[in-house]
Amino acid sequence: MPTRILPAVGDADAVRSVTTLLSQLPDAEPVAPVVDSTQLIDTLARLAAESVDELPEVVVVHERIGPVPALELIREVALRFPAVGVILVTSDASPGLFQAAMDYGARGLVALPLSYEELASRVQAVAQWSVGVRRHLGAGGDVFTGVGGSVVTVSGAKGGAGATLTAIQLALAAQASGRSTALVDMDLQTGDVASYLDVQFRRSVVDLAAITDISPRVLADAVFRHDTGLALLLAPAEGERGEDVTDRAARQIVSALRSRYEVVVIDCGAQLSGAGAAAVEMADRALLVTTPDVVAVRGAKRAVRMWDRLQIRKAEETTVVVNRHSRGTEIQPPLIQRITGTAVAATAIPANFKELQSVVDAGRIHELENKSAVKQALWGLAAELGLVKVSDAAQKAGRFRGGDRGSVSFRRRREG
Repeated sequence: MPTRILPAVGDADAVRSVTTLLSQLPDAEPVAPVVDSTQLIDTLARLAAESVDELPEVVVVHERIGPVPALELIREVALRFPAVGVILVTSDASPGLFQAAMDYGARGLVALPLSYEELASRVQAVAQWSVGVRRHLGAGGDVFTGVGGSVVTVSGAKGGAGATLTAIQLALAAQASGRSTALVDMDLQTGDVASYLDVQFRRSVVDLAAITDISPRVLADAVFRHDTGLALLLAPAEGERGEDVTDRAARQIVSALRSRYEVVVIDCGAQLSGAGAAAVEMADRALLVTTPDVVAVRGAKRAVRMWDRLQIRKAEETTVVVNRHSRGTEIQPPLIQRITGTAVAATAIPANFKELQSVVDAGRIHELENKSAVKQALWGLAAELGLVKVSDAAQKAGRFRGGDRGSVSFRRRREG
């Protein structure tokens, strides 16, 4: 059986060099190369969604791949696609880098300039390892075989737009439908998830920042298990400690969570930090919550443009959620879509703070009544995003019927 090899090489000259040598290897079947980290993860996820057997046995990652650095990309591939063997191609063949590559999950390292013999030897060894892992998976071994959980980030167009409420209710909806769910407070200086859920905690996301290999046990020690079943990874009580969570640490933390939970919801707040930017870049869905007023919509437009300039996320890959929506406002979702250039969620969240005030003041937002129009809309949004099974969620939260324009009726979806 031929060995399928997927090259991940960003440099045009390096692409030609790597693919030429790979095509000369015996029993090799190189596939079309990918040119950046996002394309690599997307390609593997698409193949894994069909079957583990559709994944290439070997991925060759060039040191100049981007925008995610090569070692961090290798870690994400190893966590999300454990049946794929990764080889790092690098000009630095020092023992230190070799050890680092192994620690990050690589199965081999090949030095530049490329040698046919060395490349052939590494590819053969890694392919045999990959085949062995798949045979083990087929025999029913207790190995995580999924493509990784769904990561959804929730950011605010400005402070007070409703990002935290949205993130919490999305996570609660996913958990209620039977999916293991983690809720992360990545609003590192001013995060309020703990206050909204009446949680007293000792550990926070900062405790994972300096750990290079986040094992399941280490992750479990940092997570707070809420009464609702949610796994909470909270912002530090001392906001200044949030600076310890770098973009690199955030990538490792998100990758570790994705490998352990079916759904990961991340509250990124309204201020963009390096950690929040890394989370938004890695997310399967990035939500930007705005209210239908001029100041907030301008804030949403600024955020979208900044994400694009910093190459964090393109406008068309971002979904705006309209909060506190009513028929009487001049600014309606179609106008927001035109202004921001983003997608806009079909589910709008109605303006009804009276429903929320008592549970917000008590720090018991998880006890919001099922008949609440706000809760029904937010859980409807969770279904729209694919975070819940409609039938399961409907049983947990009532009819899920929103009364405002743009809201989603679960009943209509099932019958339509």
